[in-house]
Amino acid sequence: MTERIVVVGAALLDGGRLLAARRSAPAELAGRWELPGGKVEPGETPEAALVRELREELGVDCETAERIPGEWPLGSPYVLQVWAARLHPGSAGPQPLQDHDELRWLAPGEIWDVDWLDQDVAAVREVSERLDAGIR
Repeated sequence: MTERIVVVGAALLDGGRLLAARRSAPAELAGRWELPGGKVEPGETPEAALVRELREELGVDCETAERIPGEWPLGSPYVLQVWAARLHPGSAGPQPLQDHDELRWLAPGEIWDVDWLDQDVAAVREVSERLDAGIR
Protein backbone atom coordinates (compact mmCIF):
# COMPACT_ATOMS: atom_id res chain seq x y z
CA MET A 1 0.00 0.00 0.00
CA THR A 2 1.28 3.45 -0.91
CA GLU A 3 1.85 5.92 1.88
CA ARG A 4 -0.60 8.80 1.76
CA ILE A 5 0.80 12.28 2.44
CA VAL A 6 -1.66 14.95 3.52
CA VAL A 7 -1.22 18.50 2.27
CA VAL A 8 -3.29 21.05 4.17
CA GLY A 9 -4.73 24.13 2.55
CA ALA A 10 -6.20 27.15 4.29
CA ALA A 11 -9.47 28.75 3.41
CA LEU A 12 -8.21 31.83 5.27
CA LEU A 13 -11.26 34.01 5.78
CA ASP A 14 -11.65 37.62 6.81
CA GLY A 15 -14.99 39.40 6.66
CA GLY A 16 -16.36 36.92 4.15
CA ARG A 17 -13.30 37.23 1.89
CA LEU A 18 -10.98 34.36 0.95
CA LEU A 19 -7.19 34.72 0.72
CA ALA A 20 -5.59 33.50 -2.51
CA ALA A 21 -1.82 33.16 -2.88
CA ARG A 22 0.00 33.31 -6.23
CA ARG A 23 2.81 30.77 -6.58
CA SER A 24 6.31 31.97 -7.43
CA ALA A 25 7.87 28.49 -7.35
CA PRO A 26 8.35 25.89 -8.66
CA ALA A 27 8.45 27.16 -12.24
CA GLU A 28 5.65 24.89 -13.48
CA LEU A 29 3.26 26.39 -10.89
CA ALA A 30 4.47 30.01 -10.96
CA GLY A 31 1.79 32.58 -11.70
CA ARG A 32 -1.13 30.34 -10.69
CA TRP A 33 -3.14 30.80 -7.50
CA GLU A 34 -3.69 28.44 -4.58
CA LEU A 35 -5.01 28.11 -1.08
CA PRO A 36 -1.87 28.56 1.06
CA GLY A 37 -0.61 25.65 3.15
CA GLY A 38 1.74 22.71 2.94
CA LYS A 39 2.63 19.18 3.93
CA VAL A 40 1.79 17.65 7.28
CA GLU A 41 5.01 16.51 8.94
CA PRO A 42 5.27 13.13 10.69
CA GLY A 43 3.71 13.31 14.18
CA GLU A 44 1.93 16.59 13.39
CA THR A 45 -1.83 17.05 13.24
CA PRO A 46 -3.24 18.64 10.09
CA GLU A 47 -4.48 21.61 12.14
CA ALA A 48 -1.03 22.18 13.69
CA ALA A 49 0.58 21.86 10.26
CA LEU A 50 -1.73 24.50 8.84
CA VAL A 51 -0.97 26.96 11.66
CA ARG A 52 2.78 26.33 11.17
CA GLU A 53 2.64 26.64 7.39
CA LEU A 54 0.70 29.92 7.51
CA ARG A 55 3.22 31.34 9.97
CA GLU A 56 6.13 30.28 7.72
CA GLU A 57 4.60 31.24 4.36
CA LEU A 58 2.56 34.32 5.29
CA GLY A 59 3.88 35.50 8.68
CA VAL A 60 0.45 35.28 10.35
CA ASP A 61 -0.93 33.74 13.50
CA CYS A 62 -4.21 31.98 12.90
CA GLU A 63 -6.55 29.37 14.27
CA THR A 64 -8.31 26.65 12.37
CA ALA A 65 -12.07 26.32 12.36
CA GLU A 66 -13.99 23.53 10.66
CA ARG A 67 -12.61 21.22 8.02
CA ILE A 68 -14.08 21.78 4.58
CA PRO A 69 -15.74 18.50 3.52
CA GLY A 70 -13.82 16.52 0.94
CA GLU A 71 -10.31 15.42 0.05
CA TRP A 72 -8.71 16.10 -3.31
CA PRO A 73 -5.88 14.17 -5.04
CA LEU A 74 -2.73 16.12 -5.86
CA GLY A 75 -0.87 13.30 -7.54
CA SER A 76 0.16 10.17 -5.72
CA PRO A 77 0.84 9.99 -2.81
CA TYR A 78 -0.43 13.51 -1.96
CA VAL A 79 -3.99 14.49 -1.03
CA LEU A 80 -5.33 17.95 -0.20
CA GLN A 81 -7.46 18.63 2.86
CA VAL A 82 -8.76 22.15 3.50
CA TRP A 83 -9.67 23.89 6.75
CA ALA A 84 -11.38 27.20 7.26
CA ALA A 85 -9.00 29.42 9.24
CA ARG A 86 -9.10 32.89 10.75
CA LEU A 87 -6.39 35.36 11.72
CA HIS A 88 -5.87 35.86 15.44
CA PRO A 89 -6.99 39.32 16.55
CA GLY A 90 -4.00 41.66 16.33
CA SER A 91 -2.10 39.39 13.93
CA ALA A 92 -0.17 41.23 11.27
CA GLY A 93 -1.66 41.06 7.80
CA PRO A 94 -0.40 38.24 5.60
CA GLN A 95 2.72 38.80 3.50
CA PRO A 96 4.09 36.57 0.70
CA LEU A 97 7.20 35.27 2.51
CA GLN A 98 7.78 31.83 0.91
CA ASP A 99 6.76 30.35 -2.45
CA HIS A 100 4.38 33.23 -3.29
CA ASP A 101 4.79 36.65 -4.88
CA GLU A 102 1.29 38.09 -4.43
CA LEU A 103 -1.69 37.68 -2.13
CA ARG A 104 -5.24 38.75 -2.83
CA TRP A 105 -8.37 38.88 -0.65
CA LEU A 106 -11.29 37.78 -2.80
CA ALA A 107 -14.93 38.61 -2.09
CA PRO A 108 -17.40 35.84 -2.98
CA GLY A 109 -18.09 37.41 -6.38
CA GLU A 110 -14.34 37.57 -7.14
CA ILE A 111 -13.35 33.98 -6.30
CA TRP A 112 -13.03 32.99 -9.97
CA ASP A 113 -11.17 36.15 -11.03
CA VAL A 114 -7.81 34.40 -10.47
CA ASP A 115 -6.24 31.45 -12.31
CA TRP A 116 -6.41 28.73 -9.64
CA LEU A 117 -4.10 25.72 -9.81
CA ASP A 118 -6.01 22.84 -11.40
CA GLN A 119 -5.65 20.73 -8.25
CA ASP A 120 -7.18 23.49 -6.08
CA VAL A 121 -10.28 24.16 -8.21
CA ALA A 122 -12.55 21.52 -6.62
CA ALA A 123 -11.55 22.59 -3.10
CA VAL A 124 -12.08 26.28 -3.95
CA ARG A 125 -15.50 25.41 -5.38
CA GLU A 126 -16.44 23.77 -2.06
CA VAL A 127 -15.16 26.80 -0.10
CA SER A 128 -17.02 29.15 -2.43
CA GLU A 129 -20.30 27.32 -1.84
CA ARG A 130 -19.78 27.58 1.90
CA LEU A 131 -19.01 31.31 1.62
CA ASP A 132 -22.22 31.75 -0.35
CA ALA A 133 -23.99 29.96 2.50
CA GLY A 134 -22.56 32.44 4.99
CA ILE A 135 -19.41 31.01 6.65
CA ARG A 136 -17.07 33.80 7.68
